[in-house]
Amino acid sequence: MLKATAAAAALTLIALAAAAGAPPAAPANGVLATPAGATLYTYDKDAANSGKSTCNGPCATNWPPLPAQAADEASGDWSIVTRDDGSKQWAYKGWPLYTFAKDAKAGDTTGDGKGNVWHVVKG
Repeated sequence: MLKATAAAAALTLIALAAAAGAPPAAPANGVLATPAGATLYTYDKDAANSGKSTCNGPCATNWPPLPAQAADEASGDWSIVTRDDGSKQWAYKGWPLYTFAKDAKAGDTTGDGKGNVWHVVKG
């Protein structure tokens, strides 16, 4: 019970920090993860610092982009790219970030190495 309460409190603090303009992800078990625990990935077909994602359509269904909101602001290693559909996506060190639809639970890294082009972001 104490662990569950501590975990809930930690998630609340992460959510509050995100609302206050903190980065959209943090290190968890050696990788960057969303506040909900979803592992973040980069795609080799994207070009770092291009301001663009090349994963659209069915690709983005399998590899959902890490969305940025209109009020979000880039800072430090974090930037925001505009997708082909006009939506915004977070990038880390210039690389657009994605989750993997087949990761079933927080902490899963089943997308790492897929097609030799998807990689977890080390955190």
